[in-house]
Amino acid sequence: MADKATDPRHHFIETGSLPVMETFYSLQGEGSNQGKPAFFVRLGGCDVGCVWCDVKESWPTHLHPTKTTDEIAREIQLSGAQNVVVTGGEPSLYDLNGLCRSLRAINVSIWLETAGTGPIRGDFDWICLSPKKFKAVLEENYLLAHELKVVVYNKSDLDWACLQSERVDESCALFLQPEWSRERASLDLILPFLLENPRWRLSLQTHKYLGVR
Repeated sequence: MADKATDPRHHFIETGSLPVMETFYSLQGEGSNQGKPAFFVRLGGCDVGCVWCDVKESWPTHLHPTKTTDEIAREIQLSGAQNVVVTGGEPSLYDLNGLCRSLRAINVSIWLETAGTGPIRGDFDWICLSPKKFKAVLEENYLLAHELKVVVYNKSDLDWACLQSERVDESCALFLQPEWSRERASLDLILPFLLENPRWRLSLQTHKYLGVR
């Protein structure tokens, strides 16, 4: 693991800034908060590297401009948004306490979407944990999750999803989401599973159906 002298992520901690790939105001298309307006802050940098990722351009940290947490908060405040989604990339790469303090100052709800591969640092109202097979979740993050969302690409993902659900709290909402590039095939796997396992729910990427971000 890189130390403070060689790890470029320490720059963001020390300067109070974060690498931001994009920001936009739209609808949350997935999971428990589906259909609610939200301002998205997509951070650059990812240590997971899903082969089917639809935002691979978010992976390199150094390609994205930095913004201070106060600059991000001002942009959100001007939009009039009441909910903020912090996503990536992989947001657990960064200490997000400073960002959360700036967002608390403008009185918005803060939602995190993460694969949980690093420590979750920040004050969040809702944490969606979306574990991936490509890199293990930090064990402590399972019990922080309000929502577990597993992307289904093939049949083995259903068994893996069950194993993941054993690690979260009983109150955690459980979602299966078809991988977009093979949505019909994934749905054919998911639908019978849901009928036999009613604790799980279906998550669809409704923003893609709508043609919005």
